Amino acid sequence: MGGRSDDRRSGDVDVQGTVAAGWEPVRDAFLRNFEQRGERGAAVAVHHDGVGVVDLWAGTKDADGGAEAGTEAGAGAEPWTGSTAQVVRSATKGVAAAVPLLLHQRGLLDLDAPVATYWPEFKAAGKDGVTVRQLLAHRAGVPVLDRPLTLAEAVDLETATRAIAAQAPVWEPGTAHGYHAHTFSWLLSGLVHRVTGRTIGRWVAEEITGPLGLDLWIGLPEAEAHRVGRLGPVEEIDPPGGGALRLRPRRSVTEAYRDPDSLTRRAFEVIHPRPDENDPVYRAAELPGSAGVATARALARFYAATLGPVDGAERLFAPATLTLARTEESAGGDRVLLVGTRFGLGHMLHGPASPLLGPSSFGHPGRGGSLGFADPESGIAFGYVTNGMRKTVTADPRAQALVRAVRSVVDLTL
Repeated sequence: MGGRSDDRRSGDVDVQGTVAAGWEPVRDAFLRNFEQRGERGAAVAVHHDGVGVVDLWAGTKDADGGAEAGTEAGAGAEPWTGSTAQVVRSATKGVAAAVPLLLHQRGLLDLDAPVATYWPEFKAAGKDGVTVRQLLAHRAGVPVLDRPLTLAEAVDLETATRAIAAQAPVWEPGTAHGYHAHTFSWLLSGLVHRVTGRTIGRWVAEEITGPLGLDLWIGLPEAEAHRVGRLGPVEEIDPPGGGALRLRPRRSVTEAYRDPDSLTRRAFEVIHPRPDENDPVYRAAELPGSAGVATARALARFYAATLGPVDGAERLFAPATLTLARTEESAGGDRVLLVGTRFGLGHMLHGPASPLLGPSSFGHPGRGGSLGFADPESGIAFGYVTNGMRKTVTADPRAQALVRAVRSVVDLTL
């Protein structure tokens, strides 16, 4: 990265890594997340026009500080390092969504063909007309399963894809959209497997992360498990007047998360009992909607590669594919999240419920914190990874503070 060493300590926080001249506001915002927003361990990386300009990390590898029972949290804690990775929850979707776009780019997938063209079993229960485009844009109408899956069933590709193929839609496909929080994993896995003969985790490893040298996995190899920290909840703290995005959930949204019969609650509890995301079985699962593991550096580099060449590696997206990635397919009231959302072909797009950098941005947040996106107009690619999980779904205050800092720099330099 074209930058300089920028270790900075404030109180008990020791920010390490590098930041290019002019990009110090991102470092300052990152530090304030620890001082004012309860951050435990995190990393942020930014590329600008294919060049790394921010690569910072701080805190502890584990959200609980790695404390043993009966000891003070943080005592003898293992520090976060430049190679620390974390489960990034739904930020995985943004990486996985590149797969069908690349298959389309190579002439192997017709976005307007029925999914059943490639996956005949999927036409069951009234889904015969669901197109690939509708599936990717959260319009297929299957965000829930009539019978939730156990973790063992959820991580078994054959079992899980058979269940989603048999599921009847809860709205007429194509007429509305609603976030397919977990079922997106099996929809995309089933489609990619039938088009390519490979699992999506293997395809990503062989076609994206391997060639780009990314520390990013959909299906964590056992040999890399030692690098991954533990997720945990953090206290909901925002500084007074700190400029955090204020999106108080409407009463209807709060009630939906509490109602076991709502689409909202059912969509997030398709795997039951709710899995422990620190479980090695979960991390090793090829769940492209929720269980990817990555460094912030890898997320930023991935999105940089969608925009253009990075360190000699060829760009991922041709110009037409980049246009597809940022084109709106769904917008307005989301039947699952109950707020206005915008989706392209698998990616979330910039909007009030999920602010990215600007109107051209595409990417995906992870529930509770992590975020990755690209912004073609400014040439920015961004990755933020945290082990401290908040209750936010699409707009975490820590990530938003970093995005605002990036925006302030871009506004000055463009």
